[in-house]
Amino acid sequence: MPGEEPHPVYFLSDSTGITAETLGNTLLTQFPASNFARTTVPFIDTVEQAQELVNVIDGQAAEGLTPIVFSTVVGADIRQTLATCKGAMVDLIGTHVGQLELALGEQASGEPGRAHGLGNAVRYQSRMTAVEYAMEHDDGQSLRALEKAQVILVAPSRCGKTPTTMYLALQHGIFAANFPLVDEDFDREGLPAPLRPFVEKCFGLTSNPQRLSQIRTERRRDSAYASLRQCGFELRSAERLYVAHGIPYLNSASVSIEEMAATILQQMHLRD
Repeated sequence: MPGEEPHPVYFLSDSTGITAETLGNTLLTQFPASNFARTTVPFIDTVEQAQELVNVIDGQAAEGLTPIVFSTVVGADIRQTLATCKGAMVDLIGTHVGQLELALGEQASGEPGRAHGLGNAVRYQSRMTAVEYAMEHDDGQSLRALEKAQVILVAPSRCGKTPTTMYLALQHGIFAANFPLVDEDFDREGLPAPLRPFVEKCFGLTSNPQRLSQIRTERRRDSAYASLRQCGFELRSAERLYVAHGIPYLNSASVSIEEMAATILQQMHLRD
């Protein structure tokens, strides 16, 4: 409950810990009234390391707060060691591997690091190429090979174009460019010339004037750029432009990057 001592949470992995954090935090969102003190421990590759963690977790349990432990450890010996701890263990891998072995009729590889490592070299290289493309085409700074873009995010400044394109590239291997809308575009009430041949690839972002003003103020305090009036004008103009050109769009004010990316993938039919 609010005000109480945070509940200890551990994300344990024999790889990067990204999967343990992602799945564990997703589960924790179902308990918004609780406070958590999170600790991530990646690259657990020996039984000795696992036993040291067990000792730490057991020490906290002895103090009266049972730690919650999310584990994506694959190695059997390390998993068995961690399972002896006095925390509330949520084994995100071991719980399901046996079921999959039965369904597929084969033994699991037991190799750690396959989710975020170089196990699939082709997919990894594809993602890195997509990241390079997103960096080159950030904020309209390059028009080279724009026809290769799978999606082009269009929005006024500070609506979330850059982090969303980078996420699409890194997580999904999508060739994503982004292009800013400025006052000149609103005066013309038309898409910037470089985007006109690719309108079917465009996806718009908008925001709330108050939220956009707050973000811009952090960058340029007391400027016309950050004023509530300017932010409202740009957002209204952008939305009119999206509607006029049939460009789908969403409001990024209270939506996470992950949610925005999922929406873009779905609406632009970019899922694998």
